[in-house]
Amino acid sequence: MGITNSSVSGHFILVGFSDQPQLEKILFVVVLVSYVLTLGGNTLIILISIDPKLKTPMYFFLTHLSLVDICFTTSIVPQLLWNLRGPAKTITSLGCAVQLYTYLALGSTECVLLAVMAFDRYAAVCKPLHYASMMNPRLCHTLSGVAWLSGLGNTLIHSTITLWLPRCGHRKLHHFFCEVPSMIKLACVDIHAIEIQIFVTSLVLLLLPLALILMSYGHIAKAVLRIRSVRAWRKALGTCGSHLTVVTLFYGTIIAVYMQPNSSYAHTHGKFISLFYTVLTPTLNPLIYTLRNKDVKGALGRLFHRDLSS
Repeated sequence: MGITNSSVSGHFILVGFSDQPQLEKILFVVVLVSYVLTLGGNTLIILISIDPKLKTPMYFFLTHLSLVDICFTTSIVPQLLWNLRGPAKTITSLGCAVQLYTYLALGSTECVLLAVMAFDRYAAVCKPLHYASMMNPRLCHTLSGVAWLSGLGNTLIHSTITLWLPRCGHRKLHHFFCEVPSMIKLACVDIHAIEIQIFVTSLVLLLLPLALILMSYGHIAKAVLRIRSVRAWRKALGTCGSHLTVVTLFYGTIIAVYMQPNSSYAHTHGKFISLFYTVLTPTLNPLIYTLRNKDVKGALGRLFHRDLSS
Protein backbone atom coordinates (compact mmCIF):
# COMPACT_ATOMS: atom_id res chain seq x y z
CA MET A 1 0.00 0.00 0.00
CA GLY A 2 1.53 3.32 -1.04
CA ILE A 3 1.54 6.76 0.38
CA THR A 4 -1.44 7.81 -1.73
CA ASN A 5 -3.80 5.35 -0.06
CA SER A 6 -2.39 5.11 3.46
CA SER A 7 -0.83 8.47 4.15
CA VAL A 8 -2.38 11.30 2.20
CA SER A 9 -6.13 10.73 2.60
CA GLY A 10 -7.76 11.36 5.96
CA HIS A 11 -6.38 12.68 9.23
CA PHE A 12 -4.35 11.31 12.12
CA ILE A 13 -5.55 11.58 15.70
CA LEU A 14 -2.96 12.86 18.18
CA VAL A 15 -4.04 11.60 21.58
CA GLY A 16 -1.43 13.69 23.38
CA PHE A 17 -2.65 14.78 26.83
CA SER A 18 -6.37 14.53 26.04
CA ASP A 19 -6.92 12.17 28.96
CA GLN A 20 -6.00 15.08 31.28
CA PRO A 21 -8.15 18.07 30.14
CA GLN A 22 -7.22 20.26 33.14
CA LEU A 23 -3.54 19.69 32.48
CA GLU A 24 -4.04 20.71 28.84
CA LYS A 25 -5.02 24.23 29.89
CA ILE A 26 -1.85 24.61 31.95
CA LEU A 27 0.30 23.09 29.21
CA PHE A 28 -1.18 25.49 26.65
CA VAL A 29 0.09 28.50 28.61
CA VAL A 30 3.48 26.90 29.38
CA VAL A 31 4.06 25.82 25.78
CA LEU A 32 2.94 29.18 24.36
CA VAL A 33 5.25 31.16 26.65
CA SER A 34 8.13 28.77 25.96
CA TYR A 35 7.60 29.04 22.20
CA VAL A 36 7.61 32.85 22.26
CA LEU A 37 10.81 32.81 24.35
CA THR A 38 12.37 30.28 21.99
CA LEU A 39 11.66 32.41 18.93
CA GLY A 40 12.81 35.61 20.64
CA GLY A 41 15.94 34.22 22.29
CA ASN A 42 17.22 32.26 19.31
CA THR A 43 16.44 35.07 16.87
CA LEU A 44 18.53 37.41 19.04
CA ILE A 45 21.43 34.91 18.94
CA ILE A 46 21.25 34.89 15.13
CA LEU A 47 21.06 38.70 14.95
CA ILE A 48 24.06 39.29 17.22
CA SER A 49 26.15 36.87 15.14
CA ILE A 50 26.69 39.74 12.70
CA ASP A 51 28.68 41.55 15.41
CA PRO A 52 32.34 41.77 14.27
CA LYS A 53 33.56 40.69 17.72
CA LEU A 54 31.60 37.43 17.48
CA LYS A 55 33.04 36.28 14.15
CA THR A 56 34.50 33.12 15.68
CA PRO A 57 33.79 29.40 15.08
CA MET A 58 32.00 29.10 18.42
CA TYR A 59 29.36 31.69 17.49
CA PHE A 60 29.19 30.41 13.92
CA PHE A 61 28.06 27.01 15.23
CA LEU A 62 25.86 28.63 17.89
CA THR A 63 24.01 30.47 15.10
CA HIS A 64 23.36 27.15 13.37
CA LEU A 65 22.13 25.67 16.67
CA SER A 66 19.73 28.58 17.15
CA LEU A 67 18.41 28.16 13.60
CA VAL A 68 17.89 24.43 14.23
CA ASP A 69 16.04 25.16 17.50
CA ILE A 70 13.71 27.68 15.85
CA CYS A 71 12.79 25.29 13.04
CA PHE A 72 12.67 22.29 15.40
CA THR A 73 10.09 23.82 17.74
CA THR A 74 8.13 25.40 14.88
CA SER A 75 7.65 21.97 13.33
CA ILE A 76 5.86 20.79 16.48
CA VAL A 77 4.57 23.59 18.73
CA PRO A 78 1.94 25.36 16.51
CA GLN A 79 0.10 22.06 15.96
CA LEU A 80 0.49 21.17 19.65
CA LEU A 81 -1.01 24.52 20.70
CA TRP A 82 -3.93 24.03 18.32
CA ASN A 83 -4.66 20.58 19.75
CA LEU A 84 -4.27 21.71 23.37
CA ARG A 85 -6.69 24.60 22.85
CA GLY A 86 -9.69 22.77 21.40
CA PRO A 87 -11.45 19.41 21.31
CA ALA A 88 -10.04 18.53 17.88
CA LYS A 89 -6.89 16.42 18.28
CA THR A 90 -6.22 15.81 14.62
CA ILE A 91 -3.51 16.57 12.09
CA THR A 92 -3.79 16.21 8.33
CA SER A 93 -1.84 13.45 6.66
CA LEU A 94 0.22 16.03 4.78
CA GLY A 95 0.87 17.95 7.99
CA CYS A 96 1.91 14.75 9.73
CA ALA A 97 4.31 13.86 6.91
CA VAL A 98 5.87 17.34 6.94
CA GLN A 99 6.21 17.21 10.72
CA LEU A 100 7.77 13.75 10.57
CA TYR A 101 10.39 14.70 7.97
CA THR A 102 11.21 18.07 9.55
CA TYR A 103 11.38 16.91 13.16
CA LEU A 104 13.64 13.93 12.43
CA ALA A 105 15.93 15.95 10.15
CA LEU A 106 16.43 18.75 12.67
CA GLY A 107 16.74 16.45 15.69
CA SER A 108 19.44 14.43 13.92
CA THR A 109 21.20 17.62 12.81
CA GLU A 110 21.31 18.91 16.39
CA CYS A 111 22.88 15.66 17.63
CA VAL A 112 25.76 16.00 15.17
CA LEU A 113 26.02 19.77 15.61
CA LEU A 114 26.51 19.44 19.37
CA ALA A 115 29.38 17.01 18.69
CA VAL A 116 30.91 19.51 16.25
CA MET A 117 30.65 22.25 18.89
CA ALA A 118 32.38 19.97 21.41
CA PHE A 119 35.26 19.49 18.97
CA ASP A 120 35.47 23.27 18.60
CA ARG A 121 35.74 23.64 22.39
CA TYR A 122 38.42 20.92 22.44
CA ALA A 123 40.44 22.83 19.84
CA ALA A 124 40.03 26.11 21.75
CA VAL A 125 41.16 24.70 25.11
CA CYS A 126 43.67 22.00 24.14
CA LYS A 127 45.16 23.55 20.99
CA PRO A 128 44.97 27.30 21.63
CA LEU A 129 48.05 28.17 19.55
CA HIS A 130 46.73 26.26 16.53
CA TYR A 131 43.05 27.06 17.04
CA ALA A 132 42.76 29.68 14.30
CA SER A 133 44.40 27.45 11.70
CA MET A 134 42.52 24.32 12.82
CA MET A 135 39.06 25.88 12.90
CA ASN A 136 39.39 27.79 9.66
CA PRO A 137 36.25 28.99 7.82
CA ARG A 138 36.44 26.16 5.29
CA LEU A 139 36.45 23.49 8.00
CA CYS A 140 33.64 25.22 9.91
CA HIS A 141 31.42 25.29 6.83
CA THR A 142 32.27 21.65 6.08
CA LEU A 143 31.43 20.50 9.61
CA SER A 144 28.14 22.41 9.67
CA GLY A 145 27.32 20.98 6.24
CA VAL A 146 27.98 17.45 7.52
CA ALA A 147 25.59 18.08 10.43
CA TRP A 148 22.78 19.28 8.14
CA LEU A 149 23.33 16.54 5.55
CA SER A 150 23.36 13.78 8.18
CA GLY A 151 19.98 14.98 9.41
CA LEU A 152 18.62 15.17 5.87
CA GLY A 153 19.88 11.70 5.00
CA ASN A 154 18.47 10.16 8.16
CA THR A 155 14.99 11.60 7.66
CA LEU A 156 14.83 10.76 3.96
CA ILE A 157 15.44 7.10 4.80
CA HIS A 158 13.42 6.55 7.97
CA SER A 159 10.53 8.93 7.40
CA THR A 160 9.96 7.56 3.89
CA ILE A 161 10.02 3.95 5.12
CA THR A 162 7.63 4.86 7.95
CA LEU A 163 5.12 6.59 5.67
CA TRP A 164 5.08 3.67 3.22
CA LEU A 165 4.12 1.13 5.90
CA PRO A 166 0.54 -0.14 5.48
CA ARG A 167 -1.63 0.89 8.44
CA CYS A 168 -4.96 -0.76 7.56
CA GLY A 169 -6.91 2.30 8.70
CA HIS A 170 -5.08 2.77 12.04
CA ARG A 171 -4.69 6.51 12.63
CA LYS A 172 -4.59 6.98 16.40
CA LEU A 173 -1.16 8.18 17.60
CA HIS A 174 -0.51 8.00 21.34
CA HIS A 175 1.65 11.09 21.25
CA PHE A 176 1.34 14.86 20.72
CA PHE A 177 3.24 14.91 17.40
CA CYS A 178 4.11 12.61 14.50
CA GLU A 179 7.38 10.76 15.01
CA VAL A 180 8.83 7.50 13.75
CA PRO A 181 8.40 5.17 16.79
CA SER A 182 4.76 6.17 17.26
CA MET A 183 4.00 5.98 13.53
CA ILE A 184 5.41 2.50 12.98
CA LYS A 185 3.22 1.18 15.80
CA LEU A 186 0.24 1.84 13.54
CA ALA A 187 1.52 -0.61 10.93
CA CYS A 188 -0.47 -3.80 10.36
CA VAL A 189 2.60 -5.79 9.26
CA ASP A 190 5.57 -7.24 11.13
CA ILE A 191 7.75 -4.27 12.10
CA HIS A 192 10.41 -6.15 14.09
CA ALA A 193 13.11 -5.65 11.43
CA ILE A 194 12.26 -1.94 11.09
CA GLU A 195 12.38 -1.45 14.86
CA ILE A 196 15.84 -3.02 14.95
CA GLN A 197 16.97 -0.76 12.09
CA ILE A 198 15.65 2.33 13.89
CA PHE A 199 17.27 1.25 17.15
CA VAL A 200 20.66 0.77 15.44
CA THR A 201 20.35 4.14 13.70
CA SER A 202 19.46 5.74 17.04
CA LEU A 203 22.60 4.23 18.52
CA VAL A 204 24.70 5.72 15.71
CA LEU A 205 23.09 9.18 15.63
CA LEU A 206 22.74 9.51 19.40
CA LEU A 207 25.56 7.57 21.00
CA LEU A 208 28.31 8.12 18.42
CA PRO A 209 28.09 11.94 18.65
CA LEU A 210 27.77 11.59 22.43
CA ALA A 211 30.92 9.44 22.49
CA LEU A 212 32.76 12.11 20.49
CA ILE A 213 31.51 14.77 22.92
CA LEU A 214 32.69 12.75 25.92
CA MET A 215 36.09 12.18 24.29
CA SER A 216 36.44 15.91 23.59
CA TYR A 217 35.57 16.81 27.16
CA GLY A 218 37.85 14.08 28.49
CA HIS A 219 40.78 15.78 26.75
CA ILE A 220 39.52 19.18 27.93
CA ALA A 221 39.37 17.93 31.55
CA LYS A 222 42.98 16.70 31.33
CA ALA A 223 44.11 20.05 29.92
CA VAL A 224 42.21 22.01 32.59
CA LEU A 225 43.67 19.93 35.41
CA ARG A 226 47.17 20.89 34.25
CA ILE A 227 46.31 24.60 34.43
CA ARG A 228 47.59 26.31 37.57
CA SER A 229 46.19 29.77 36.92
CA VAL A 230 42.80 30.38 38.55
CA ARG A 231 41.93 32.89 35.84
CA ALA A 232 42.69 30.38 33.11
CA TRP A 233 40.61 27.78 34.99
CA ARG A 234 37.61 30.10 35.03
CA LYS A 235 38.06 30.98 31.36
CA ALA A 236 38.21 27.32 30.33
CA LEU A 237 35.15 26.42 32.42
CA GLY A 238 33.27 29.46 31.12
CA THR A 239 34.11 28.47 27.58
CA CYS A 240 32.83 24.90 27.96
CA GLY A 241 30.24 25.16 30.72
CA SER A 242 27.39 26.49 28.57
CA HIS A 243 27.83 23.86 25.87
CA LEU A 244 28.15 21.05 28.41
CA THR A 245 24.88 22.14 30.06
CA VAL A 246 23.07 22.15 26.71
CA VAL A 247 24.47 18.71 25.85
CA THR A 248 23.32 17.32 29.20
CA LEU A 249 19.78 18.68 28.78
CA PHE A 250 19.39 17.55 25.17
CA TYR A 251 21.01 14.13 25.32
CA GLY A 252 19.73 13.30 28.80
CA THR A 253 16.09 13.72 27.76
CA ILE A 254 16.31 12.34 24.22
CA ILE A 255 18.14 9.18 25.32
CA ALA A 256 15.55 8.67 28.08
CA VAL A 257 12.90 8.62 25.34
CA TYR A 258 14.55 6.65 22.54
CA MET A 259 16.59 4.17 24.55
CA GLN A 260 13.72 2.92 26.75
CA PRO A 261 11.83 -0.34 26.02
CA ASN A 262 9.11 -0.15 23.37
CA SER A 263 6.45 -1.36 25.79
CA SER A 264 6.72 1.81 27.84
CA TYR A 265 7.59 4.23 25.06
CA ALA A 266 4.27 6.00 24.55
CA HIS A 267 3.23 6.15 28.18
CA THR A 268 2.72 9.43 30.02
CA HIS A 269 6.31 9.74 31.28
CA GLY A 270 7.65 9.40 27.73
CA LYS A 271 5.35 12.19 26.52
CA PHE A 272 6.45 14.53 29.29
CA ILE A 273 10.13 13.86 28.58
CA SER A 274 9.46 14.49 24.87
CA LEU A 275 7.74 17.75 25.83
CA PHE A 276 10.87 18.80 27.70
CA TYR A 277 13.34 18.32 24.84
CA THR A 278 11.01 19.56 22.08
CA VAL A 279 9.69 22.65 23.86
CA LEU A 280 11.68 23.61 26.96
CA THR A 281 15.26 22.77 25.93
CA PRO A 282 15.22 25.12 22.87
CA THR A 283 13.90 27.83 25.22
CA LEU A 284 16.72 27.33 27.72
CA ASN A 285 19.57 27.22 25.17
CA PRO A 286 19.74 31.00 24.50
CA LEU A 287 19.53 31.70 28.25
CA ILE A 288 22.33 29.23 29.00
CA TYR A 289 24.61 30.76 26.38
CA THR A 290 23.93 34.39 27.32
CA LEU A 291 23.55 34.54 31.12
CA ARG A 292 27.27 34.15 31.89
CA ASN A 293 28.72 35.17 28.54
CA LYS A 294 30.17 38.68 28.53
CA ASP A 295 30.78 38.64 24.76
CA VAL A 296 27.13 37.89 24.01
CA LYS A 297 25.92 40.47 26.56
CA GLY A 298 28.22 43.05 24.98
CA ALA A 299 26.96 42.21 21.49
CA LEU A 300 23.35 42.48 22.68
CA GLY A 301 24.12 45.89 24.18
CA ARG A 302 25.69 47.09 20.93
CA LEU A 303 22.76 45.71 18.91
CA PHE A 304 20.12 47.51 20.99
CA HIS A 305 22.22 50.67 21.18
CA ARG A 306 22.55 50.70 17.38
CA ASP A 307 18.78 50.18 16.98
CA LEU A 308 17.98 52.97 19.45
CA SER A 309 20.44 55.32 17.75
CA SER A 310 18.96 54.65 14.32
